[in-house]
Amino acid sequence: MKPTDKLLSRLNNAEVSRRDFLKKASALGIAGALPGALLSTNAVAAKPKRGGHLRIALAGGSTGDSLDPTRLTSPHINFLYYTTHAQLTEVLPNGELSPYLAESYEYGKDASEWIFKLRKGAEFHNGKTITADDVIASLDRHRGEDSASQMKSFMQEIISLKKDGDSTVIIKLQNPNVDFPTILSAPTLGILPSTNGKVEDFTVGSGAYMLEKFEPGQRSLVKRNPNFFFPDRGYVDSAEILTIADSTARQNALVTGAVDVIGDVPAATADLLARNAKIKVLDVTGMMHDTFPMLTNQAPLDNNHVRMALKLSIDREEVLEKILSGHGMVGNDHPISPVNRFFNTELEQRVYDPEKAKWHLKQAGLSKLKIKLSVSDSVYAGAVDTAVLYSEQAKKSGIEITPNRVPADGYWKDVWLKHPWCVSNWSGRPTEDWMFTQAYAATSNWNETLWKNDRFNELLVAARAELEDSKRRDMYYEMQRLVRDDGGSVVHLFANHITAYNENVGVPSKVAGNWEFDGFKMVERWWLNS
Repeated sequence: MKPTDKLLSRLNNAEVSRRDFLKKASALGIAGALPGALLSTNAVAAKPKRGGHLRIALAGGSTGDSLDPTRLTSPHINFLYYTTHAQLTEVLPNGELSPYLAESYEYGKDASEWIFKLRKGAEFHNGKTITADDVIASLDRHRGEDSASQMKSFMQEIISLKKDGDSTVIIKLQNPNVDFPTILSAPTLGILPSTNGKVEDFTVGSGAYMLEKFEPGQRSLVKRNPNFFFPDRGYVDSAEILTIADSTARQNALVTGAVDVIGDVPAATADLLARNAKIKVLDVTGMMHDTFPMLTNQAPLDNNHVRMALKLSIDREEVLEKILSGHGMVGNDHPISPVNRFFNTELEQRVYDPEKAKWHLKQAGLSKLKIKLSVSDSVYAGAVDTAVLYSEQAKKSGIEITPNRVPADGYWKDVWLKHPWCVSNWSGRPTEDWMFTQAYAATSNWNETLWKNDRFNELLVAARAELEDSKRRDMYYEMQRLVRDDGGSVVHLFANHITAYNENVGVPSKVAGNWEFDGFKMVERWWLNS
């Protein structure tokens, strides 16, 4: 019996806990081979049915949300873009990359040139045939000097976007990047209709569903696209995505039947929900992680001894048990999950050590530290409770953390990247390069700590071009160590995606863990049974 099968058998027979199961899988180096939904209550899916109206509630949305793809920030708007817009590639539920709007892709002489062939006859929602010109105009918007796009640092690697006829796009990069096709699966990079090289309408896409109504911070309404290029997807007639920031209100909406599915279920109440015979709970292991990012260009957080003191002053095991009830794994102050291909299995796990934290404060010339931590439960369920618990734990290090509760609405616009220290959450990314480039590269708009490390950025470029796995592995191992020991974020937990849904909802046997809500593809992949 293979190690994966043996472990799964022990889990299913209740011989090991979920937490011990994940630890053992990680130690064996097989976490990446595990099913996305380890504890799915719907392991054997029924045959999909068509019809009905699916209602989904999530926590993250803002009145500042915009349909401009260079300004996508909240989970709501990213979810919506995956529902209504098509990207050149997609990450499948098993974690593999596949062509999507592109029919195929391949590299040219080396990985610095990529050739994408579009699906023939694919149309936008307005009936316009999708051409290479639309792809070029859509990607080009993210490259400009004034672009605020989360994907700007990736798109600026492009030195030329050319077409070879109406259905072939040739992309040339400054440097080889073996992971570049995966980057093009980002929700932000949905292809839009264009005229004379300029994008003409953000509301029109070519995804499985068409946008009918968008109310920022409140709800989005979509209906099925009858001409979607994958006829075997998109089962419900219509769907509504609702922003309900309060976790209690979200759960009440599910219990009373006001919605069919909710995300961001607090781990502490997941088991209680599961006791309801009409509700099922899905626990998906993925790459999502909770962080406390510090702006490393602001005193005293510009001193790495201070940053290290804060990293050593959180008891990750206690937070995992009290906040997540074991629905996750402890973090090690870097964003790469055991599910990722190049997770560093040799890196020592950081533990709670107040005495060592005091030593680092002393090296920074401090005997104690007072600091504010801006937090909101709209970022993730339990964020405020985590901050309160962290503040109690840090007292033993001589650190006084004051949790600063801020409004849920506008958090990503007014707090994140602006307050010196705050709470953040990442769904993770399918590749190490994507995660590191977006959140830690010196040039990224989404470098949430404003961290700059020359060696890290040198390795980042080199690893993209390296075709030999053993060499790439060594580079990514070193990068994880650099982020852990010099970076500006306390990455304390990897949290499972916990989703709850009523018994009438149909769920595939394999559920993606690269983002919440089945990789944000729920509307396209799930169905209603009646």
